[in-house]
Amino acid sequence: MPTQAPVIETERLILRGHRAEDFEAIAAQWADPAVVKYIGGTPSSREASWSRLLRYPGHWQMLGFGYWILYEKNNGAEGAFAGEIGLADYQREITPSLDGMAEMGWVIAPAFHGKGYAFEAAQAVLKWADTHLDRQLCCIIDPQHQASIRLAEKCGFVAQTDTTYHGSATRIFLRRT
Repeated sequence: MPTQAPVIETERLILRGHRAEDFEAIAAQWADPAVVKYIGGTPSSREASWSRLLRYPGHWQMLGFGYWILYEKNNGAEGAFAGEIGLADYQREITPSLDGMAEMGWVIAPAFHGKGYAFEAAQAVLKWADTHLDRQLCCIIDPQHQASIRLAEKCGFVAQTDTTYHGSATRIFLRRT
């Protein structure tokens, strides 16, 4: 069982584990109203972003899976921060239950929207998951977030049910195995 995120490289991206020095990029991303429009709707404080950053390595340490930070490749090295993607078990209080599943999520920095980076990164994460996880994969998406729904469907996720989470409309998707 991995205890830290493995480095994964795609044609245009480097996916790696989170580090303390990633904090400023993460805090800026999660403070952007455009980023959180369909993810709770409220920009995150620096404190909340710091807690989020600390949570990522914990997933890897305790569960053997988690999130990666995305950087655009620049001559084979890390270039610009492009977002985050991964798998989690948040123990959400949601009906129906997601117990035993790994929940996939992604957020791409607005400067990189429309470049296909989310799909490229998602394919790399799913390939990793197919090799290393023995869990059903799911994701939850705001039904109004058409770009995320398209990505989920392109990655083999199928809408299962509409529900609410923290008072907001939410659609649960399961990945076909």
